[in-house]
Amino acid sequence: MTQQGAALQAYNNELVKCIEELCSKREELNRQIHQEEDEKERLEHDIRVLSEKLSRVNESLARRLSARTTLDRTIAETEAAYAKILESSQSLLSVLKQEAGNLGKATEPQRRDH
Repeated sequence: MTQQGAALQAYNNELVKCIEELCSKREELNRQIHQEEDEKERLEHDIRVLSEKLSRVNESLARRLSARTTLDRTIAETEAAYAKILESSQSLLSVLKQEAGNLGKATEPQRRDH
C-alpha cells in the first residue's frame, strides 16, 4: 500500500503543480487583458477627440469654401462690370474726339480762294 500511497502523493504533487502553473498563466493573461483594456480606452478617447476635431475642421472648411465661392462670384461680376466700364469709356472718348474734331473744323476761319 505504500507504493500506492507514494504514487498517489506524486500524482497529487503533480496536480498541485499543474494547478499553480495554470493559475500563474491566468494571472499573466489577466495582466495582459488589463493592459489591452487600458490601451483600448486610450484609443477610444483619442478617436472621440479626433472625431470632434475632424467635425470642427469640416464645418470650418465648408464655411470657407462657401465664402470662397461667394468671393469668386463677386470678383467675376466686378471684372465683367469693369470691362463694360472700359468699353463705355473707349466709346465715349472716341465720340468726344470726333466731336472735338468736328467743332475744330466748324470754328476754323474759312479760307477764301482767290
